[in-house]
Amino acid sequence: MDVARGPRRISSRRHQDDLAPDSALETRSHYHLSMRRLPQDCLNLLEIALVLNTMGCIQSLSCKPKVLRESIAVLDLKASIDSTPTTIDESSNVVLRYRTPHFRATAQILVPPVALKETWRIGWIQACNHMEFYNHYGDLGKSSWELPDLESGKITAISDSDGVNYPWYGNTTETCTVTGPTKRESKFTVSMNDNFYPSVTWAVPVNDGNVPKLTGIHRDQSFTTWLVATNMNTNDIIILHTIKWRMRLEIEVNPNLPLGQRAKLKEPFGQEQPQVLTKNEPLPPSALVKPNANDAQVLMWRPKKRQGEVVIPPRRR
Repeated sequence: MDVARGPRRISSRRHQDDLAPDSALETRSHYHLSMRRLPQDCLNLLEIALVLNTMGCIQSLSCKPKVLRESIAVLDLKASIDSTPTTIDESSNVVLRYRTPHFRATAQILVPPVALKETWRIGWIQACNHMEFYNHYGDLGKSSWELPDLESGKITAISDSDGVNYPWYGNTTETCTVTGPTKRESKFTVSMNDNFYPSVTWAVPVNDGNVPKLTGIHRDQSFTTWLVATNMNTNDIIILHTIKWRMRLEIEVNPNLPLGQRAKLKEPFGQEQPQVLTKNEPLPPSALVKPNANDAQVLMWRPKKRQGEVVIPPRRR
């Protein structure tokens, strides 16, 4: 079942040095009392500064228009994982393939007229927070795809970008760009989907032979997906929504059975539905930069009786 949330407007934070009217008048009065000996033109400049401070225009002599963040609206948000179970493909005598259900997220966005000459991009950023991906080969050991920096605790999340359009998950349906100045509001939809479709060797990955030894597959991964708006001129990022989701699977394999009858999907047959958080989580820096998870992962062979060895090194560290 889809998780849907109603419209939400994003409010900007006030400057910490904004003063309430009473406070500003008291401060102005204090300066008049303590600086009577200053030339009149200095006092006039000071008074102008205090008035501008009270108005909230402390950075410029002309008030800037309200920034876009005050009125970007998420009209509709849906996040779900398909109810169909993971499918298994044994058509190859070299590898087992499986395809998990899709995680899907869709948001309808309303952007007000952009008064300034600036560009905003709204879309999805995703990061992996946890990964267990083990392929068991009986008493011989297991192979595992690993993210060393994530497992060591050096980072708390790693980018799941497409590897081209950092930090975005993709650049087709996943993002939309609004370039100002515009006179009318912009309404559009951004969507994304994700699933797993790997290949796992029937034989031990460090052997030259092709004797099937695979006995099981375990996978458990967690992700955070952010809906964000970014000012491409200033690099300011506004987090509109945060989604948490998880994909788990267990496959039992009997390598002694004929091809086409070896693998069997175990629980869970269905996945937990995504959670749209009521309070946004911040974007960790590692979710915004290279490398992404695909480039950073390493395939290890971990035999039960000796030290592990690298089978496939990371493409990028």
